[in-house]
Amino acid sequence: MSVRRVVPNIQSDTSGENKDFYGLLGFEEVMNHGWIMTLASPSAPAAQISFMTDDATAPVAPDLSVEVDDVDAAYAIMRDSGAEIVHPLQDEEWGVRRFFVRDPNGRVVNVLGHN
Repeated sequence: MSVRRVVPNIQSDTSGENKDFYGLLGFEEVMNHGWIMTLASPSAPAAQISFMTDDATAPVAPDLSVEVDDVDAAYAIMRDSGAEIVHPLQDEEWGVRRFFVRDPNGRVVNVLGHN
């Protein structure tokens, strides 16, 4: 299993203001589902930041997202380690398979892979 990217998720109700502010640094909108918007660098597409009001299909909003090449393997590793699974492994309608796990600092990590 390898990591493809890590994206901070910032809870915010001001996505438009964030889009304008981070646009000054060269970020462009690459995804917007209303409840979550992701900005990325055109020259380094894996350099991303997301802003969310909440998570539309999970009980909590994650603090960061880690995209891996094999989300099922990541889930098995985390489950077998005894880590707290906050949101079960599932396929989402927008094309990702994901689960949430709590890290040792209490942060919620969204571990995902694209379908």
